[in-house]
Amino acid sequence: MPPGTPPAATSPHRLFGDVTRNWGWMLALGVLSVVLGVIGLGMAAALTIVSVLYFGVLMIIGGAVQIFQAFKCSGWKSAMLHGVIGLLYVIAGIMIVMRPLEASIVLTWTLAVILVAVGVLRLIMAFQNREMAGAGWAIFGGIVTVILGIMILARWPFDALWVIGMLLAIELIVNGWTLIAVALAARAFGGARPAPGAARA
Repeated sequence: MPPGTPPAATSPHRLFGDVTRNWGWMLALGVLSVVLGVIGLGMAAALTIVSVLYFGVLMIIGGAVQIFQAFKCSGWKSAMLHGVIGLLYVIAGIMIVMRPLEASIVLTWTLAVILVAVGVLRLIMAFQNREMAGAGWAIFGGIVTVILGIMILARWPFDALWVIGMLLAIELIVNGWTLIAVALAARAFGGARPAPGAARA
């Protein structure tokens, strides 16, 4: 590195790596994610049902694998309990698949309670580290999370059908914009980099 060159001059290349050459795929994925998220906002109820069914199927598969694995654990004193847990997973998954509407109500309440708990924990951590830089943002994030959980609980179970789908759609949009931003930054850096021959000239 030539004298006087700031250390940060080479950091973008280490950060982006081959994304500077393949940014188009990431950009396309980001656009697709945003589009799916926007569509999901318009059909949040259907997206909730699909998400709940997907969750139920995953529980059935996970439980079946655990039951199968329990039979491979002969001699282990907890093998029977291991199998019983897998069986409960399968039963819960079947119930979710058979009654996705009721499952969405239960899952929405669980999600709201978890959000409140996570927000409170974030606030505690933020106040414990309030002298550190960025503590204000941590406090803000904790308050927003608690408010979101309380809002969901206040409208439960009336809004349970669309809450999960809405949050999933928002996540898709946020993820898509993040990918788009990274792809465009990598494209700009790749275009700004000098050609290898020019670097040696």
